Amino acid sequence: MDIVIMVGQLILGLTILVGLHELGHMLAAKWFGMRVEKYAIGFPPKIFSKKFGETEYMLGMIPLGGFVKISGMVDESMDTEALKQEPQPWEFRSKPAWQRLIVMMGGIIVNVITGIVIYAALTYHYGESYLPAKEARYGVVANEIGQEIGFQTGDKIVAVNGKELEKFEDVYSMDALLGRNAYYTVERDGKRVNIQVPANLMDRLSDKEERMFFVQPRQTFQIGEIQAGSNAAKAGLQTGDHVLTVNGQDAKFFDVFQKMLQQNAGKQITMQVEREGKPIKLGAKVDSEGHLGFFPKPMLNYATRDYSLGESIPLGAEQAFGVISANIKGFGKIFRGEADPTKSIGGPIKIAQIYGGHFDWFKFWSLTGMLSMVLAFMNFLPIPALDGGHVMFLTYEIVSGRKPSDNFLENAQKVGMVILLCLMGFAIFNDVFQTIF
Repeated sequence: MDIVIMVGQLILGLTILVGLHELGHMLAAKWFGMRVEKYAIGFPPKIFSKKFGETEYMLGMIPLGGFVKISGMVDESMDTEALKQEPQPWEFRSKPAWQRLIVMMGGIIVNVITGIVIYAALTYHYGESYLPAKEARYGVVANEIGQEIGFQTGDKIVAVNGKELEKFEDVYSMDALLGRNAYYTVERDGKRVNIQVPANLMDRLSDKEERMFFVQPRQTFQIGEIQAGSNAAKAGLQTGDHVLTVNGQDAKFFDVFQKMLQQNAGKQITMQVEREGKPIKLGAKVDSEGHLGFFPKPMLNYATRDYSLGESIPLGAEQAFGVISANIKGFGKIFRGEADPTKSIGGPIKIAQIYGGHFDWFKFWSLTGMLSMVLAFMNFLPIPALDGGHVMFLTYEIVSGRKPSDNFLENAQKVGMVILLCLMGFAIFNDVFQTIF
């Protein structure tokens, strides 16, 4: 069932984004009087089609893209027979270069608008929930990656790239993870220490075995929900208890408590807990996996801020363009050899895994908004067969006053298709390889 939900979310997200992207091209083309022969979401074989006026609207079985067929345009269909005839007034090639440029930018513009609208709507509806930096008063817990970077459990992060930390979530910001010469400033033993962010940190975080936060806020905790029949229930633990010690050692922090349970897996322990202001001693049996059988309730005070519609729009735009900024920084790291493309580039399988096997509207729209901006960015790349390739040639035509020949455009389109097929093949193969191994 999880796989069905993953695939369903992927198809729904891509259908929305591809449909809107191609709609941007179609509406711009029709606005300038160009004939649109076909509007397709998905690739053949055909599931459904219906012709209205001059345009056939089609739904394809392969939901990994779509296209708009505009008369007189060299595109991915490679249908060049019509180009051998004299240009007609309704054809793409007979229109001024500035109109053709707007048509090719139409899909990208719509995807950018879609991303901004989604992020603005989420900000307006849900507001912002965050952990104020001052609430992480006990410092951080550093896992293996965090320790290799230079963090120590108990460090208090006070700044990122020299900017004072206000929200703990900014520790994971793209400026920190993808920025050049990025660094954290921490307080340790009364002194301030700078910790440099390694260039390959994102690679490490993308590994399956290490797909987690490298530092997390250190926290005290209460006993939350107790599983029926568990060792916690048998020991007499109650929801709301505060664990103070385990076998006489301080265990008020959850990371310390977890470590002690692991060290005493399969053994009997003695705990001191605080219940309604009074200390109580309890004995408990730790199972073979180092668990007692309860859910912890972290003692962290998150803050929530609501935004008006007027505030949400610029914040949504900031978040949307932050995705493009992160992509540019990510590509820069790949080209500089600081990031491994096998860990940075993903295809449909990886996207489906990010959507996850549980449907949540906030997560779905957050990821769909991100993908809308990624789609806009990728389509703007100056690769023939992508919108950016057409934009590149049209910009050359506008600046130089000379139009590339149809033969040149046809050959460029073929080269671009080969590049795109290779990139798609690499992404899918990498997805399969990463999933299996």
